[in-house]
Amino acid sequence: MDAADIVMLCLPDAAAKESAHLAREAGARVIDASSAHRVNPDWVYGMPELGTEQKNAIASAQRVSVPGCHASGFILLVAPLVKAGLLSPDIPLAVTSLSGYSGGGRSMIADYETGRAAGDEFCAPRPYALGQSHKHLPEMLAATGLRVAPVFMPVVGDYYAGMLVSVALSLKELGVGAADIHSVWQTFYQESPMVSVLEGSGRPDVNGFLCASAFAGRDSAVVTLYGNEERVTLTALYDNLGKGASGTAIECLNLMTGRDVCEGLAL
Repeated sequence: MDAADIVMLCLPDAAAKESAHLAREAGARVIDASSAHRVNPDWVYGMPELGTEQKNAIASAQRVSVPGCHASGFILLVAPLVKAGLLSPDIPLAVTSLSGYSGGGRSMIADYETGRAAGDEFCAPRPYALGQSHKHLPEMLAATGLRVAPVFMPVVGDYYAGMLVSVALSLKELGVGAADIHSVWQTFYQESPMVSVLEGSGRPDVNGFLCASAFAGRDSAVVTLYGNEERVTLTALYDNLGKGASGTAIECLNLMTGRDVCEGLAL
């Protein structure tokens, strides 16, 4: 750390806190991929897509905390709508997030790769964090401006990588249309190379189905919606290891070192 300009941490929370302290004493800037500092006011939240001010804050920061994988999709979908006034900060939302098992780290990868061969319970999708206390919830509130925590159901599936986050909305109750949502997204992300807003025939569904691993191997994300004039599902597709983790870490590193934000990333 004494010899480094920037230290990137990929550690459990307790070790990340200790290492961040050591890095600060050594005078190095820090990018932390753990959940230890995501709502710490002394750290900058590492999601450049939240706007020019956020991007500039990351570029000049001493300490940056990388967003969580589940939280990333929820924030990409909801934050622009809250900022534009289409969603009230007090709206109760429900979010479902389906992830590949690589999001659980080495122990979960081992469980799935062993369990699948044995034909046991790992072969079916498994909702978890059933007590509504998932560690991503605080940043989901802080980064979107919501005041009410969403009902959150994370689900791990029997595939390696890829994430599908969905939020259901009743347009009739909100008094907005699908076109309003698309318009806000398109304006919000018009200068972001990492987030694409898709509609109509350009959407990623195939034969009426969405594949949660469709963007595995990429560091970008797609936001879109499906439904009718009364009800829609907002959808974010990306790689839990890409835009949901290391891709965003590299994006922040590029900003902090003055490089092109896309350098080294697979879009």
